[in-house]
Amino acid sequence: MEQEKYEAVIESILFTMGDSVELSKIARALELPEEETRRIIENMMERYQWPGHGIQILELDGSYQMCSKAEMYEYLIKIAKQPKKHVLTDVILETLSIIAYKQPVTKLEIEKIRGVSCGHAVNKLLEYQLVAEVGRLDVPGRPILLGTTEEFLRCFGVQSVDELPVLNPEKIEEFKQEAQEEIQLKLDV
Repeated sequence: MEQEKYEAVIESILFTMGDSVELSKIARALELPEEETRRIIENMMERYQWPGHGIQILELDGSYQMCSKAEMYEYLIKIAKQPKKHVLTDVILETLSIIAYKQPVTKLEIEKIRGVSCGHAVNKLLEYQLVAEVGRLDVPGRPILLGTTEEFLRCFGVQSVDELPVLNPEKIEEFKQEAQEEIQLKLDV
């Protein structure tokens, strides 16, 4: 194996492992003596110090670790501070659409429509600030009423829920028919 190949393997090992890796393990992976492996890594360490590289290899008590250079931290912090993009699974989207079209709505009403528990989906939507408590129903137990938020409107690019798409009445009837047939099949089994 030539020098460039050894360096590529070392780089791959250190990048993938993330934590420090002992020299002996790297040498075994390369099937080289430890001293030769150390020399290759030291050459790489020197080259990473040149301008134009944002990473470096550190030696930590006989082990090596690839990490960002200290002068890159301010840029990494900018990325880390950016809000995470929320993942809306089919279950969460279905729950959100029920809330958007039926609001204000209780969790029990959502569960009746979906036919399954929706606690996790509602909690995620509250966490993502797409829905919020908009009041309480004036019945025993005073269940929470849920509705969409301004964040929901921003995310979906509408000024109000009135701008949400309206289902074609024929499609609604088709969905109702399919649901009835599905219920009948379950009853027959």
